[in-house]
Amino acid sequence: MINLTFKKQKTISMKFSPLVQELIDSLKCLPGVGAKSAQRMALHLLEREREGGFRLAEVLERSLEHVGQCQECRTLTEEPVCGLCRSERRDSALLCVVETPADQIAMEQAGGFSGRYFVLTGHLSPIDGVGPDALGLDLLAEKVSRDQVQEVILATNPTVEGEATAHYISEMLQHLPVT
Repeated sequence: MINLTFKKQKTISMKFSPLVQELIDSLKCLPGVGAKSAQRMALHLLEREREGGFRLAEVLERSLEHVGQCQECRTLTEEPVCGLCRSERRDSALLCVVETPADQIAMEQAGGFSGRYFVLTGHLSPIDGVGPDALGLDLLAEKVSRDQVQEVILATNPTVEGEATAHYISEMLQHLPVT
């Protein structure tokens, strides 16, 4: 008969090198990316996709340096005025107000809208410190007046904050001759 004694095993937690850990932590800033996803992405780039990682780093750096807001609609572009705002075919009497550049792209992909846009880059959220100034609502009022906009479509998201933002804008534009 053999007598085996098992020692209690300690749980060993794997520690990454400081730079790998920094990469993992940096990836967690992306929406929907938690610790496990960030770790999986970081290890994939380092183990299997270094060329893609270099390309990603280069394009990310160039984008962060050169992409800003359109002077007219506030969408993301590397030019002072985006292509949609420069287009002669857009109806400047019709203005669609959206929360994000992604919402603007969704509207364009849906088709059928030929007016211009104004991108808020968020919604009113007093609890998060986001007020009218952060959304450029003064610029919106100026644009509506300057460009002789006749109709404003409030295409904010169907959330409490989105509805509150739409209501605020509606009240703000009430004194202007706009539908």
